Amino acid sequence: MYQLRLSGSGGQGVITAAIIFAEAAVNQGFNAVQSQSYGPEARGGASKAEVIIDSNPIFHPHVDKPDFLLALTQKAADKYIQDLNPNGTLIIDSDLVPNVPKFENIISLPITNFAVEKVGKALFTNIVALGVLVKVSNFLDFDTVKNALASRVPPATVEQNLAALNLGFGSV
Repeated sequence: MYQLRLSGSGGQGVITAAIIFAEAAVNQGFNAVQSQSYGPEARGGASKAEVIIDSNPIFHPHVDKPDFLLALTQKAADKYIQDLNPNGTLIIDSDLVPNVPKFENIISLPITNFAVEKVGKALFTNIVALGVLVKVSNFLDFDTVKNALASRVPPATVEQNLAALNLGFGSV
């Protein structure tokens, strides 16, 4: 079983990234559960999405000790670091999480900066982060993720989203 928590603030797209990840897992033959919560603010409030993936049935659809934690804000890193599996991986946006929590396995990348400078908009931060998660977790086929992504984003943005996914995947 793998447990993932994607966290940040509203508008960063962590829920969309989690949905694509879970859909790719199902398309690859796994069982997956995806859940989400966010503050009442559409943009700027806390946002969290979770995914559980297993080859066996999932009877408890709640992430207790995520194996992977994506934190796109300082507040998210501070709030969720204590839940992270001690053998897990913390992935942070190095520009938005300046006070890195003490943890053994950390991947720190300027994820939002990559999205802006290399794809053209901060809007693609979540997909850059998704590429990083796919590479680091190493249990989903990259083509399956690309197909799930292409089916979930507006047709006019598929090319930019695939560029963002490739960027994140290749940055680790």
